[in-house]
Amino acid sequence: MLKSWQPFEWIVALRFLREGRLQTLFIMTGVAIGVGVIVFMSALLAGLQGNFIRRVLSAQAHIQLLPPQQHTRELRGERELGPEGQPGAVVGAIVQPPLQRLKSIDQWQAVARQVQAMPGVRVVSPQVSGSALVLRGSASRAVSLTGIEPALYYRIVDLGDKLLRGSAQLGSGDILIGSELAADLGLDVGDKLRLSTSNAANPGAAPSLSTFKIAGIFDLGNKGANERSTYVPLRTAQSLLGLPGGVSSLDVTVEDVYAAERMAQRIAAETGVQADSWIKASAQFFSAISAQSTANTAIRFFVGLSVAFGIASVLVVVVVQKSREIGILRAMGISRGQILRVFLLQGGLLGLGGALIGCAIGAAALLAWQRFARNADGTPLFALSLDPQLFALALLLASITGLLSAFAPALRAARLDPVVAIRG
Repeated sequence: MLKSWQPFEWIVALRFLREGRLQTLFIMTGVAIGVGVIVFMSALLAGLQGNFIRRVLSAQAHIQLLPPQQHTRELRGERELGPEGQPGAVVGAIVQPPLQRLKSIDQWQAVARQVQAMPGVRVVSPQVSGSALVLRGSASRAVSLTGIEPALYYRIVDLGDKLLRGSAQLGSGDILIGSELAADLGLDVGDKLRLSTSNAANPGAAPSLSTFKIAGIFDLGNKGANERSTYVPLRTAQSLLGLPGGVSSLDVTVEDVYAAERMAQRIAAETGVQADSWIKASAQFFSAISAQSTANTAIRFFVGLSVAFGIASVLVVVVVQKSREIGILRAMGISRGQILRVFLLQGGLLGLGGALIGCAIGAAALLAWQRFARNADGTPLFALSLDPQLFALALLLASITGLLSAFAPALRAARLDPVVAIRG
């Protein structure tokens, strides 16, 4: 068992590093560049992913709960005849898909309370969504009408922060519309518009017309959403869409956005409703994020591997150059364990010293990126944070890499025969 570190090992390790200044400088530069690249890429990718996720989730819930899907029903089928003329298996059938009617979640208040009580759930917000037609003079536009409870919904999608003009407060006769729709129809805050909706409970009935005053105009950051999205109070939408007392969906936000799919599966299993997470709805986007993370991990691994080989190769050269000195030290009574620790110290110091410089390089590169990489309007491309944990982890991993890469050269030095080493 190796003894604890002693000053002797430090003295010899530092002397060897000083005597090979050029080699020490070369390998520390390599370690610094490697660590700097890892720090910069990790922080940049974390900021980029965080920005993408914030954009995706800024206008939608983490999980959306919907009524269970209806199954198709058979209208007419042809069956094979079984034994003794009994009906057999169906070989052909004409089926009718379920009618696309607006349907409420059964006992949605109880479902909302049950989901809200689950660990990890932040907000549950009821809403009613359906199709409508906005009328302005002779012009008309098809829109998506959403009824919300502002106190809950604004904790999921902060419409107040996205308003260009007006107020996010919704009265019984108020409506919020998107900037593209307002520009298309020449509408502004305080103007009135008519809304034509059909009754979900009675599709054959004539559409109803209602007049609303525009309380605010918002920008969701998406042209299509700004053209189609409109918001009214929940009770108003329930009345217009023929769903009194019911809701077509429940929007849910959770503490861990990456665990949304797992939480959605749990909610579906416990409540019986259909639960769709943002991960499932944005499968391609999430796959792109996963691919970026995998690529970043691979790059960090190969950079770390190249750093380890660099440290090991330099220490192998040091062992060859210092063979005579090592033999003299062994002849003077220095143990194999002490020689082993001398070279392990050199590896650790090279890794730690290079990592300190590399962290400084990475931080400087991140600050430069934040300062000079800008949008056309002068705002930052996305937020970057200098996470202390990232730098601490980089220092720790670089030091461990230095120790591990130094083990083989250190073991070779410790096994040198003193007589053979002194004779050269």
